[in-house]
Amino acid sequence: MLPREVVGTADVPGGPPLRLVRHGGDFIIMLDRNELMSSRMSGSEVALATMALARLSSPATAQVLVGGYGMGFTLRALLARLGPDGRAVVAELVPGIIEWARGPMQALAAGCLDDSRVTVVIDDVGAVIARGTRQYDAILLDVDNGPDGLTREANDGLYTARGLAGARAALRPGGVLAVWSAGADPAFTRRLKNGGFAVDEVRVRARENGKGPTHTIWFATPAQTPIRSN
Repeated sequence: MLPREVVGTADVPGGPPLRLVRHGGDFIIMLDRNELMSSRMSGSEVALATMALARLSSPATAQVLVGGYGMGFTLRALLARLGPDGRAVVAELVPGIIEWARGPMQALAAGCLDDSRVTVVIDDVGAVIARGTRQYDAILLDVDNGPDGLTREANDGLYTARGLAGARAALRPGGVLAVWSAGADPAFTRRLKNGGFAVDEVRVRARENGKGPTHTIWFATPAQTPIRSN
């Protein structure tokens, strides 16, 4: 049986540190004993990008905010579908995660952080959203395992009524807020609807082959803009 090897640790502002673990050819980001993400499971992170872009009228030229980087699955899926005039802003709170992407996980990153369409901002994605009135066609949030977070209490603010109002203000007309979660959260669905969003809640398998645990993604648009189903 292959052993697990800790290849790095990263400090989280206001939360416990993360560990990057290598298991054979796979990587796992862990918080204590919890596996936050694994290179073996990318299906729902890819879907966060592809299904959000499918809901935009002009996906190739979209201006997209991605929070946070994770293992880059969402960003790489996004770049594969954006045209030369599309842009992606990656808001990542933990500098160590970007260092891992440029270090031990460089092959997995496949150069996505050096793409000319990408801007990396080391900051809380909530602060980036607050500075971006009507700036984004899509906001893709994969932060702290979803509304029921694990790593950092301050992340909860993203999913409150106030946080959702900020995200709505940062969207352009016809834009979409996409939120990834490890599981369902009926209370969050209600907050989205009460916050003036039309909501499409989708269950997606963790693996791209359609297997593994089921994750939840909410696709929310300001209510005056109907969501187009795939």
